[in-house]
Amino acid sequence: MVQRADINNVLSEIRSLRSQMMQNQRVEQENQLKGSLDSVRKPNGPSETQEAPGFGDMLKQAVDGVNELQSNSTQLATAYEKGDPNVDIARVMIASQKASVSFEALTQVRNRVVQAYEDIMNMPV
Repeated sequence: MVQRADINNVLSEIRSLRSQMMQNQRVEQENQLKGSLDSVRKPNGPSETQEAPGFGDMLKQAVDGVNELQSNSTQLATAYEKGDPNVDIARVMIASQKASVSFEALTQVRNRVVQAYEDIMNMPV
């Protein structure tokens, strides 16, 4: 018969491992988010022979990046729903959250651009 102290030790070890895993996942999500935001902020740094990209180009690259994250999230969710053993729920949820956060960021940028445009249009000439 298993003693009660052994069960409590095993449970405490499981809880500590779970908290370490969750903390590692959080750090990984933050690092991935920083990487995806950095790629949106500076997609391809201008070289000495090229001009700096225009606002329209930067906006297009940001939209393309968000679209790529969303399609990746959809593909992972579909693979998980089909029972692909290489796709676990954690990867699906991380991809989904990355897509959601990037979409929210893009929406906020759009709102700021529209607000700036309206402010400029309302300026007296």
